[in-house]
Amino acid sequence: METIEFKEVCKECKGTGLYIGMAERNEATTVCYNCKGTGCNHFKRTYTPFKERLPHPTAKQVYECNPGIMIDTSQGFSLSDFGGMSYADWVRGVSFTPKMAMRKYTCPAWWFQTADSTKEPNWSECKLGISFSRCEHFENKSKCWERWDKENLINSEKD
Repeated sequence: METIEFKEVCKECKGTGLYIGMAERNEATTVCYNCKGTGCNHFKRTYTPFKERLPHPTAKQVYECNPGIMIDTSQGFSLSDFGGMSYADWVRGVSFTPKMAMRKYTCPAWWFQTADSTKEPNWSECKLGISFSRCEHFENKSKCWERWDKENLINSEKD
């Protein structure tokens, strides 16, 4: 364990010791809540220096992200039903591919909003409204994935 410690100008009051928030107007101020009026913030953090990534004791499947889907095997689902890759592959450095998305439960717009917004489709027929699952095309999301794969040259044998 190591500790880093230093004094710095309080970021909340910019070193003045006085704070002006939403409720203080017309030259009114309060004593800064962060530095208690000193203008100085004492920063102290104890940490363990990084040497290498440690093994995770329970991980079996790794997902690039989670766009808000409950990943749960208690209802008869397997972890691979949600996409992703095995923990062993992730440790070996295997890269995520679009075929590892949660395709069974998300559409391309939903998935890539979280995973990589540069890959989100910009289709006029994507009418989201309140939520992705309410899109008129969501029930046929496999067709959306087929279109996304075709437009992005994703080969099912390679990816």
